[in-house]
Amino acid sequence: MQAEPNAEIIAIGTEILLGELTDTNSVFLARALRDIGVNLYYMTTVGDNQTRIANAIGAALERAQIVITCGGLGPTVDDVTRQAVAAATGRGLTFHQDLLDKIAERFSGFRVQMTENNRRQAYVPDGAIIIENPVGTAPAFIVEQGDRVVISLPGVPREMKFLFMEHVVPYLRRKYALGGTVIKARVLKTAGVGESMLDETIGEDLLQASNPTVGLAAHSGQVDIRITAKASSLAEADALISETERLIRERVGQYIFGADFDTLEQALIDALNSRSATLVVSEIGIEPVISGRLKTIAAADDVVKNGWQFSTLEALEAHNLKLDSSLSARQLAEQVAQHVTANAHADVGIAVVCLSAEGVDHADSEELSAVAVCYRDRIRSRAYGFGSGVDVAKQWSATWAMATAWRMLNENDAQV
Repeated sequence: MQAEPNAEIIAIGTEILLGELTDTNSVFLARALRDIGVNLYYMTTVGDNQTRIANAIGAALERAQIVITCGGLGPTVDDVTRQAVAAATGRGLTFHQDLLDKIAERFSGFRVQMTENNRRQAYVPDGAIIIENPVGTAPAFIVEQGDRVVISLPGVPREMKFLFMEHVVPYLRRKYALGGTVIKARVLKTAGVGESMLDETIGEDLLQASNPTVGLAAHSGQVDIRITAKASSLAEADALISETERLIRERVGQYIFGADFDTLEQALIDALNSRSATLVVSEIGIEPVISGRLKTIAAADDVVKNGWQFSTLEALEAHNLKLDSSLSARQLAEQVAQHVTANAHADVGIAVVCLSAEGVDHADSEELSAVAVCYRDRIRSRAYGFGSGVDVAKQWSATWAMATAWRMLNENDAQV
């Protein structure tokens, strides 16, 4: 029996493949498996097709001891996970009258008439371990194949989480003698630096270490550093993470604004408050994303000056700023940042200028939008090739602007 088995998660649903639903179930399962010491090497997503689901399960069983499917256990014709698991494991399906009776009881409790198609949910693969579902109508089940298992859970998040934590985790602990290993992770959040520079500065000695492992994940304008440790106890895992974190902070600490659930907007507001500094933000030609994110922070009202939002450049010109129409988006953003900072009597000014409201993305080939940050007669700016109608324009402009403002405040402290 393998003490540290590896798992694979198979998310089932055409709506996930089409982007109509976000697969939060796999994220939950990945973290829960990590916490009980199960390695996860693959996640698969497959649509509502019996053959493709069966093939995905078969492939997963070749490389994982624990295969967890999520979704496809409902009563409709496209809920074919039961049949796919049976096919992948060489079994038939068995009807269980007691399961149907319990499903009928659930519907009765809802004061809803059960329809005939719910009968499908009372079929499970031959010899499967049935997991009754007291919080929904779709029973889950476990099919054992020697030292390997296929665990099929419903796709409704509330039902899946309950069944996994209440029934599947205890089962896995028993079957694979889990409990001697814990896996813990800590995420350090950086801003104002690119992934390639972080990779080079952190160094191969940490990035290629086996325990703890260190990995980078780039988001829009932000890069996360994940430290993951495997140990026999939480205290030992914490000690491993602490030493690696110390080394990382020695090398790239100037870029780290927080950890785990910290946000960039909170870091910026904290930096302003600690220096008794004020901020003004003007977002032109784009919805006020930065202002919206800052408003979620309780202390923002003390440091963010209101009344400086302008929807168009014409509206700003009416505020005694003469603009040269021949200027690029970057030059305009720099001019606006300087103007609003001075006129609002603020310490820091952020300006976003979008010259195109179209949903176009020309990467860096054109300057359709730009961001500028002004602080103590210093200014930094960046131009983009996407219009305000592109979602990434909102993400990049907001994150880059707040990251740059936070970095400039901290750099000023280092220069004093």
